[in-house]
Amino acid sequence: MPGMLKNRLPVRLAFLISALLLPVTIMGQLSAPGMNAVRYTSYPSSPGVKDPVFVYCNSSGTVKGSLNAVSPGGTGPFTFSWYRWSDATKGFTVFISAEAGVMNSALANLDEGGYRVSISDGSGYNSSLTGWIFTDKPSSLAKLQNRTCDYVALSGKVAVDTFFYSDPAGGQRIRLPNGVKFLWSSNPVSSIPYPDIEINPQTFNPPLENVTYRLLVTDSLGCSGESSFFYESIHVKADFSVDPSKGEAPLEVTFTDKSIRASTYLWEFGDDSISVLSNPKPHTYYIPKDYSVKLTVESDLHCIDSVRFEKIAVDESKLEIPNVFTPNEDGINDMFMVNKASLRYISIVIFSRNGTKVYDFFGEGEVLKEWDGWDGNVGNSSAKASPGVYFYIIKALGWDDVKYDSKEYRGFVYLYR
Repeated sequence: MPGMLKNRLPVRLAFLISALLLPVTIMGQLSAPGMNAVRYTSYPSSPGVKDPVFVYCNSSGTVKGSLNAVSPGGTGPFTFSWYRWSDATKGFTVFISAEAGVMNSALANLDEGGYRVSISDGSGYNSSLTGWIFTDKPSSLAKLQNRTCDYVALSGKVAVDTFFYSDPAGGQRIRLPNGVKFLWSSNPVSSIPYPDIEINPQTFNPPLENVTYRLLVTDSLGCSGESSFFYESIHVKADFSVDPSKGEAPLEVTFTDKSIRASTYLWEFGDDSISVLSNPKPHTYYIPKDYSVKLTVESDLHCIDSVRFEKIAVDESKLEIPNVFTPNEDGINDMFMVNKASLRYISIVIFSRNGTKVYDFFGEGEVLKEWDGWDGNVGNSSAKASPGVYFYIIKALGWDDVKYDSKEYRGFVYLYR
């Protein structure tokens, strides 16, 4: 028994290899120049017979098939006799042509259907090869289903050809498996949810620029088709930039419109003031706090959108006083300058130890912004104050109505040279 099993294994292996190589061998003997895909028959009467089914992609609608036959055996030259399948007779009975004294034979400009070539030589050899030809043209129809200011809905239809070959034993029609898949896209790229799942997708993130929508259909036979349409956007988007977004009061802020397809504007600056200009004049914030700015726009087609800039930060007022400065013109700490922010005004008077006023300043608005401190000179002269201790009295009022006039704003500063 072990010996018998050992001898049977190579036979089974040889049969398996032969079965696997059979379609490749058949295709090599009967070929279809220019074809795009090949499948194989599954005849109910003869499951082991695998005739090739040649598929040509036919996007133009004018593609024809071709067949080329080479004898699988015998001694050439050969006679090749070509026949076509007839649904009426349920057999390969429609004679096409014959060619004698050749090593191979070809047919061109073939319509869809089944073809068989009988091959013989002068020594009694006879054989035949069978193949089927189909021209495949998947199609799609892409169009706009609906649109509003808020969304775009697409409508798609896809179709693939259905092909039947026949069982030579009895003429039973057998459907050639053919699946389908599709894919939506756009140029330029825009949002299309589930573009290969939903045949009628809709997006609530509609394109803000004109796009071309495209629907591609591909079948399992390897052929594809597509359709497209141009979409002119109607959608509107509110957008703007802010400069600056933070700083001390009074803070002047420039708003620059970047909206798309807007025709009317409503700016709400967060301080009970508004503007209806596309690019409003610079807006000044006086009260220290955080402001939220909202822009609402509307298009000619009455599409509305809004956007909010959450935080324009106007600094709280502050006043910090140094206790020493060194006006020696070395570029370091040369000025008696308070650290301030968001002040309406400030008043500074500085006295020497004997009570002589050596400097005073009052400033608000632009004057206050441009003030760079006491340079250590007496009054507005070029006379330099002597090194030593000086007494100051400072009063200020913040834009947030904080008063800086208590005793902590009366003190001494040391001047070193």
